[in-house]
Amino acid sequence: MARIILASKSLARQKVLRQIGLKFTVFSSKAKEIRLSKSNCSRLVISNARLKAEDAAGRFNKGIIIAADTVVLAKGKIIGKPKNLKDAARTLKFLCHNPHWVYTGLAVVDIAGSRVLTTYDKTKVYMCALSDEDIEKYCRKFSPLDKAGSFDIQGPGAAFIDRIEGCFYNVVGLPLAKLIALLKRLEVDIF
Repeated sequence: MARIILASKSLARQKVLRQIGLKFTVFSSKAKEIRLSKSNCSRLVISNARLKAEDAAGRFNKGIIIAADTVVLAKGKIIGKPKNLKDAARTLKFLCHNPHWVYTGLAVVDIAGSRVLTTYDKTKVYMCALSDEDIEKYCRKFSPLDKAGSFDIQGPGAAFIDRIEGCFYNVVGLPLAKLIALLKRLEVDIF
């Protein structure tokens, strides 16, 4: 099997890949992400995932690169990772009053075959009403700074979620079914 390289330092993404038994190496891409999109969320996350994947691919001779990018869209506003704890608290307060979409772009590169495959997924998230005290305690106790939208559905942030419509793993940051479909197209057998 080809060497798999995850172009992400995200512990959540690493955990998802380990859950399915995939052996991989982690490479933290230094690609400069596009912050604003004049088009739409799906193009933004696909473009950023592709930038990360191609940056990583340029540093290896062979292998399969997996990269992802996640943002949140609420009321026409694109939300990424918070700048600081105050920004995280403000984001959570906004999101708990507004159903929102989590978009994750995927890019998979077969270095030897010079193939790049991309896709995205989106999931609608409804949060519970949160008090300022709940938000403050969460932000103080669990670092929200490395999470798009300032919450983690697979960790303590799960307590904030009323329901979702779509893929759970997309909200984690790695839509698994879509990823497996891309890997199969590159003839990577994960089982």
